[in-house]
Amino acid sequence: MLRKIVRKLKRRKASSNASGPIVRDELEFSIDKPVQITEDRIIIQKEKISESLPVLNEIAGKMEEHIPHRKITQLNWNGPIMEIEGYFYLENVSMKNEDLVKKRLILLSTSGLKVSIPLQDVLVKEIKTNDSIDNKYSWAGFRSKVNFATITSHNRPLPEEDYRLFLELEVHVLGDKVYKKSFPLGNIEHFLDNGFHSAKMEYFTAKKEMKYNLLATYDLPLKTLKITSSKLKDLDPSVMGLDADLKQRGVVYRVVYKWCFSLTYKLCKLLPLQTRKIIFASDSRSEMSGNFQFVYDELLRRNLNYDYHLLLKKGVDEKKNYREIFSLAYHLATAKFIILDDFYPMIYPLTIRKNAELIQLWHAVGAFKTFGFSRLGRPGGPSPKSKNHRNYTKAIVSSHNVAKHYAEGFGIDIENVIPTGIPRTDVFFDKDYQEEVRNNLYEEFPFLKGKKVITFAPTFRGNGQMSAHYPMEVLNLEKLYNELKDEYVFLFKIHPFVKNEFSIPYQFSDFFYDFSSYREINDLLFITDILITDYSSVCFEYALLNKPMIFFAYDVEEYVRTRDFYYDYHSFIPGPLAKTTERMIDIIQKEDFKMEKIEPFVKYFFDDLDGKATERVVDQLIINNFNELT
Repeated sequence: MLRKIVRKLKRRKASSNASGPIVRDELEFSIDKPVQITEDRIIIQKEKISESLPVLNEIAGKMEEHIPHRKITQLNWNGPIMEIEGYFYLENVSMKNEDLVKKRLILLSTSGLKVSIPLQDVLVKEIKTNDSIDNKYSWAGFRSKVNFATITSHNRPLPEEDYRLFLELEVHVLGDKVYKKSFPLGNIEHFLDNGFHSAKMEYFTAKKEMKYNLLATYDLPLKTLKITSSKLKDLDPSVMGLDADLKQRGVVYRVVYKWCFSLTYKLCKLLPLQTRKIIFASDSRSEMSGNFQFVYDELLRRNLNYDYHLLLKKGVDEKKNYREIFSLAYHLATAKFIILDDFYPMIYPLTIRKNAELIQLWHAVGAFKTFGFSRLGRPGGPSPKSKNHRNYTKAIVSSHNVAKHYAEGFGIDIENVIPTGIPRTDVFFDKDYQEEVRNNLYEEFPFLKGKKVITFAPTFRGNGQMSAHYPMEVLNLEKLYNELKDEYVFLFKIHPFVKNEFSIPYQFSDFFYDFSSYREINDLLFITDILITDYSSVCFEYALLNKPMIFFAYDVEEYVRTRDFYYDYHSFIPGPLAKTTERMIDIIQKEDFKMEKIEPFVKYFFDDLDGKATERVVDQLIINNFNELT
């Protein structure tokens, strides 16, 4: 019996060892392990000599009549992104037909993991080289941009290994003959600053947060590039989130938070409805601002005899104490008007009492990327049984054209979606306010004077707050600095959910400035000359100023596939699309902003352009509703 157990344990250990380093990232790469490659030798298992020959041929190149010619003409780095360019051809093998030529970049790890990356075939005359190359090798050129931070099939970083890089060429000729050759990159050491390049690679999901270090060096024995991926961090952020904190607080707190709160609410609904009580409740701000501030100020301006209660928290992960939990249940159960401005999870399981109003002053304007129940069945989308948003009695939108999208996203009847306009957009029609904001900003940040201002305000990547991130490596800071520093300053306004680290290199600190902690982005728009965004709703507000904007959507195909939009992206955006830093710079320098798209965009997404949205919200959703009741 004992022997059987030992044998089973050995088999299980052998199985885990065999699959461990390879299966862990659901790779779609071709995987071979006939050889072991170390710093100065190649180890071949005796029983795998025959299957090792192809790999050896790839590494050293089998001696034959066709001599390989290859050269790396450019190799540049921007964080974990490598741009490579060069040529590769076999002597006396014609390469005049692009369709018959394939080139790949091969990464071969010390454990035998093989990563194959297709290269873009280009005409050799387009390659920056002084070498004389015969016309029959016209398609010998190649170039590619490789992001090692998103290289796997699930957009994860390059798995933890040591890799050597090789070029692979495949040429088809008449008679169905195929020539295939792999060769090291050659001496590329001069492309590495001080002999190496390093960068961070990060990956975020709701249950996975990983950080890697990428190191590129020159492998002298093999005369090629060596890439080392080292894992620095691997944790589950959910263990540090709301549910984890609830568990750490003990059984009593969990019972109060989930059950006593609901029971208290039901009991308090037996009390009389306080028809003059108005609650402003938010789990995303600790002070009055945005739509809240505009509606609240308008109510105060009218000297109405209402009883106001401000129940504000900085975020859903900022915990409520016992007193706050019971107080919230009491106020929600007895208030005539409950006003929200964002996601508020504690309220969704509740049944709003008769004659009470749960009003959503959603923070976004217009309708762009799909949200809420419009994302049913998609990654990060809600469950069909979810109660989130469904109990709103009223929600506001900027235009009747988008009411159907908000009704679908919130899971409510379209009759309850009211096109009043968005209160915080009223300032776009208040010239005095705009002038005051500009003067205050110039006084606080004098470096904004005398230069044109570019504001970079993208949305986050990921399926929600737990996985929110933005891959800053997609921006080439050095190119932006060199091309635009004389005329512009560049402000970063990164989404507050984004948690991956970002710091501005000191050598660019007179051009780039981080304004991410500045609360109201609308104020920044008044001193902005060019807005760069992607899928953020900030484009709606900025369009009201009739100023140029660029849509830097480097991943638009992936975003359409996984997130989708209410409108066709290309026809929707009121400005040019840029997928690269180079294209962005080109648009700015040529002033090719497609300004003609802004006016029809504004007319479609805004019913009223009078700066009176706040008044309509107060009149239609509160005053008229109160008068009907009385």
